[in-house]
Amino acid sequence: MTSAVEATPAPAVVTGADGLPRISQEYLEEYERFVQTIVTEDDTPVDNIFSAKQARLLVESLYASWQHPEFGRRFVADSNVGVFYALRRPPVVPDMFLSLDVTLPADIWKKTNRSYFIWEYGKPPEVVVEIVSNAEGDEKRADGKLRLYAQMGIVRYVVYDPALHTGSEPLRLYALIQGRLRRTDETWFDEVQLGVTLWRGIYEEREDTWLRWCDRNGVVIPSGVERAEAERQRAELERQRADAEHERAEAEHQRAERLAAKLRAAGIDPDA
Repeated sequence: MTSAVEATPAPAVVTGADGLPRISQEYLEEYERFVQTIVTEDDTPVDNIFSAKQARLLVESLYASWQHPEFGRRFVADSNVGVFYALRRPPVVPDMFLSLDVTLPADIWKKTNRSYFIWEYGKPPEVVVEIVSNAEGDEKRADGKLRLYAQMGIVRYVVYDPALHTGSEPLRLYALIQGRLRRTDETWFDEVQLGVTLWRGIYEEREDTWLRWCDRNGVVIPSGVERAEAERQRAELERQRADAEHERAEAEHQRAERLAAKLRAAGIDPDA
């Protein structure tokens, strides 16, 4: 079976004056002309409000509070951005994706930098998340996105169906095993050093059940607002401890002053 990625034509290779192989200038020029014809974005409306908020939470919390134990802050996470996996084929546009050990190029307005071109970054994303907003998508069909994402090399595929449009399970998880995305109960993704969990709480002033990233112990990765609030609470506790220490020191000083006054009244020099 030929994968979608294998459909990408191989570049022309020539031998340079130094005797080393390199891609021909003709191919590079042809490729650049072709790239200019690719539609990387259009005016098609995005998903519903909940899906937009959910995707934003997944992306924003990573940039606000997470770093990979090996790659640190070298990752790209985004939502509703085209992932191009082969030339002359339309991209897939996951609700959210995460790719490790890559960084955004300096010029994101350049045509080849506006979307995630797998051949430009040198690798596919590790994780793709789909948020089911209706019963018409193909998140559940084995011959739909599952097959394509497996061909692309996505190692973890997460389907969150909060309204149960496609079944009785709100969360379905898949892992790439022997070239196929297979169902799994593992909520910890060892390849990524991240986990997922369903969390009931408030995000952007809306209480709901949200899909969250978490650490190995199930503690959610905080959003920017949550992190700022945690910092504020820590600072407040520190202020309260400082105030309590000041009050204790002041009380001790006053006690010493009262004792000294009694000694003086009794004709005793407290400083002697």
